[in-house]
Amino acid sequence: MAQIKRILIANRGEIAVRIIRGCKELGIETISIYSTADKESLHVALADYSICVGPGAVQDSYLNLERIMSAAVALAVDAIHPGYGFLSENSKFAQMCEECNIAFIGPASNSIKLMGNKSTAREIMAANNVPVIPGSDGIVETPEEANKIAEIIGFPVIVKASLGGGGKGMRIINSSDEMEKFIDQARAEASNAFGDASIYIEKYITTSKHIEFQILADKYGNVVHLNDRECSIQRNNQKVLEEAPASCLDDELRARMGHTAVEAAKAIGYINAGTIEFLVDENNNFYFMEMNTRIQVEHPITEMITGVDLIKQQIKIAEGEHLPFIQEDIKIHGHAIECRINAEDPDNNFTPCAGLIKELHLPGGKGVRIDSHIYQNYKIPLYYDSMICKLITWGDNREEAISKMNMALSEVIIEDIKTNVSLLQKIIEHPDFLVGNIDTKFLNKIIR
Repeated sequence: MAQIKRILIANRGEIAVRIIRGCKELGIETISIYSTADKESLHVALADYSICVGPGAVQDSYLNLERIMSAAVALAVDAIHPGYGFLSENSKFAQMCEECNIAFIGPASNSIKLMGNKSTAREIMAANNVPVIPGSDGIVETPEEANKIAEIIGFPVIVKASLGGGGKGMRIINSSDEMEKFIDQARAEASNAFGDASIYIEKYITTSKHIEFQILADKYGNVVHLNDRECSIQRNNQKVLEEAPASCLDDELRARMGHTAVEAAKAIGYINAGTIEFLVDENNNFYFMEMNTRIQVEHPITEMITGVDLIKQQIKIAEGEHLPFIQEDIKIHGHAIECRINAEDPDNNFTPCAGLIKELHLPGGKGVRIDSHIYQNYKIPLYYDSMICKLITWGDNREEAISKMNMALSEVIIEDIKTNVSLLQKIIEHPDFLVGNIDTKFLNKIIR
């Protein structure tokens, strides 16, 4: 068992702060990387050491593989934690860590590669009896081939980029007349975003819920799930609000989905933290959608209902420790909700907002958690994702968690920056949300 004494955090913002705090609790030294645009960021101030890896643009800093690895080697780190986004699901980065004998706090590079190709992931899951949405076997080469598949599975269908993510390279197609046009669009978008134009096709489930299961797996074949998260409330395929557990699942369905998630992880010999994402249709049929081979933005709600510190478990798994629990030890305690507070203008097509935070007050109290990197007089840079804070509440039940979230959102003051707090309040107060009547189209009721 190799003890990790020094970790480089290959990320920024709130997740870098979250990892630093976990490391401090374990007595591990931390090194933050930062861009010139981030030199005043909280993750730089909190780390034991920090190093600038380039200018503000992500390609020159947080996505600069060679510069980050050079820093890691020069500073003799034992491990790298990639967080989420940026290089967290880059198999080349994980492989470089392996070659430099630096522990990558995540899965093996091969697992990242397999699950990063959505078409390949789909084939692997189908071969291991994990239910997948009806669609193509592998990539689709021509519109004619796509139309033949669509005739079998029925319209509407959805075209997806094989290396896709974030909603890019996706098109919903309602008839054969639209096929060529939308496939060309999807290919062009996929090529531009991912450097790969390959696509595959699936039946489009018009009414569905997005439910995911958190996985932890050690190096000895032990795999558990930490139950589920309801992630249906999305805008442009980006999550806005998440909660755990999913109120739509009964005990029997939760158990079946959890077992399937564990088997899916075992099918590829997965190690460390990961998430199996499912779509659930109106008849409670569930289908594998994808696997995220990293820690998720919404991991705090799982921590709140299970008491498991996922960041610390990631590090301990990377050190070679066995999981300290078995499936039967994992219990659900209460209910948790997470709201993503973004610096964006909901009244102006959600345009990202940068600038100086002149006044800041964030809520507190029992059952309220803040994961953030902002502070009063912090200047939000132009270059990065607009999320500036995660507001999490916990209650003995869903109603209590909602009540606390409503109160917490009402206390948020962030001046002079536009945020989506008013949208989050509308969601929390919506009659359908209050009774759990939500699906992936829920936000359309609020955003017109």
